[in-house]
Amino acid sequence: MPATQSALAQARQILAAADQKLDKLRAVKPYLIDLSLRENPVGARVGQTLAEKLAILPRLREFGFQNILLGTLDYGLPDELEVDDDFMAHLRDHDVDMTGCFAFTAIGIAQPDGRFVADPSQLKLQRYGVPNTLHEIYLTHEGMGDQYDRETLKRSLPASIRWLHENVRGDNGNPPRILINVVDGCDAFAEDPDWVCEILALLADQPIEGVSIEDDRGVFLPFQVGAYVAVMRQLPPPPLKILVHMHAGGGFENASVMEALLNGADGVWGGLPKRAAIIGHASLGELIANLVRLGNPHMQDYRLDQLLPLATGLQVEDEEQAVPDDLPILGHNAYRLPLSFFRQQAGRFMDLVPEAIGGSYGFRICPVVSDQAVIAGRLAEVTGRPVSSFPDAVLTQMIRLMRRELRAGTRIVYDQPQELLDLYQRAGGGQAKPETGAP
Repeated sequence: MPATQSALAQARQILAAADQKLDKLRAVKPYLIDLSLRENPVGARVGQTLAEKLAILPRLREFGFQNILLGTLDYGLPDELEVDDDFMAHLRDHDVDMTGCFAFTAIGIAQPDGRFVADPSQLKLQRYGVPNTLHEIYLTHEGMGDQYDRETLKRSLPASIRWLHENVRGDNGNPPRILINVVDGCDAFAEDPDWVCEILALLADQPIEGVSIEDDRGVFLPFQVGAYVAVMRQLPPPPLKILVHMHAGGGFENASVMEALLNGADGVWGGLPKRAAIIGHASLGELIANLVRLGNPHMQDYRLDQLLPLATGLQVEDEEQAVPDDLPILGHNAYRLPLSFFRQQAGRFMDLVPEAIGGSYGFRICPVVSDQAVIAGRLAEVTGRPVSSFPDAVLTQMIRLMRRELRAGTRIVYDQPQELLDLYQRAGGGQAKPETGAP
C-alpha cells in the first residue's frame, strides 16, 4: 500500500508538471511575423505575381497580423530583380503604409581597416523604404563558407547593425527593428555551442529587437530545439526577443515550436499556410489553431473565422492546385469524419471544432469503419437532402454490403458520389441523384 501511495504521489507530480506547461502555452502572447508573401511561394509550383502580392497584403492585415515580411532581398544574383523587389518598390512609390513590415537582408562586411561595405540587400532595404529587417547570418563552417570567417563576422555584425540604424528609417520614424536570424542556428548549436554563445553574448549588447534561429531542414528533435532556445534565453536578456522558424523535414515542426515556446521563445515566424521552402513548415495557421485548442485568449486578436479559408486559399493561389487532403488542421480531410467517434466537441479538453477556425465538418466514407451517421452525412452532402431522409435500415444495409463486397475482393471507392448512390440503391434506398457540383 505505501508503495502504491508513493507511485500515486509521483504520478500527481508528473501530471501537475504537464498542467503547468499547458498553463504557460495558454498564457503566451506570441510575437508573430507572417511570411505568407515569401515563405509560401518559395516552395510553391507557381509563386506570386506583383498583382497577387498587392491583393494578399491587405488580407493579412485584416486577419490581424501586425508584423509582416514583404520579401527577401538577400537572394543570389542581386542584379536580377525578383517580384519581391517590384512589390516593395510599388509600396514605396504609392505611399502604402509599411508600418510593421520586414524584409530579409544579409550583413555587410567590415574590413580590417574599419571600412564598411554594405550588402546589396541593405541598400535595397534603404531604397525601398522598408522599415524593419530579419538580418541573416550563418555560424557553421559550411554556412559561413567563403562569405566570412569568425573574426570577420564578429567585426562585421555590430558594424552592420550600426549601418542599419544610421540609414534605415523605422516604423513611424523610430529606429528600425532588427532581428538577427541565424539561418543555420540549430546546426550551429550542434556543431559548436561555445561559438554560438559567444555570438549571442555579443548580440546581447546590440540595439536589436531580438534573435531568431532556424531548423532549415527540419531534422532536429523537439527536445533539442527546446534546449537550444533555453540556452539562448540565458544570453540575450529580455526585452530582446527570441524567435524560431521550423521546417517539416522530419515531421517534428509543430512540436518543436511548442517546445521552443515552453523554453522561453517569444514567438515564431512563418507563413499562414503549410507550404514552405521544402515540404512544409510550422505554419502560423497551425500554431494559432493549436493555441486556440488550448484556450489561449490572445488568439482572439486574430480573425479566427477566416483562419481556415484564408490559409487554404492562399496555398491554392500559390500552387494552382488543392491543398493536400490529409494535411492536419488545414487539409480537406482534416474535418471530414470517417467515424462519428472522432468528432471533436466544443468545450471538451484539447478539442478544436472546425467552426472555431472558420471551417465546418464534412463526411468521408471509409468502408471498414464508417457508421450510419457518417453515411447519412455524406449522402446529404452528395444529394442535398436532409440527413433525416435516409432510413436507418438502409444505412445499416449499406454497411453490410460494403463489408461483404470487400470480403469478396471487390474494392470500391464508395466516397465518390456515384458509387455511394449506387450502394444506396442496392441497399434498398431507391434511386437518388447527386446534387450539381457535389463534393
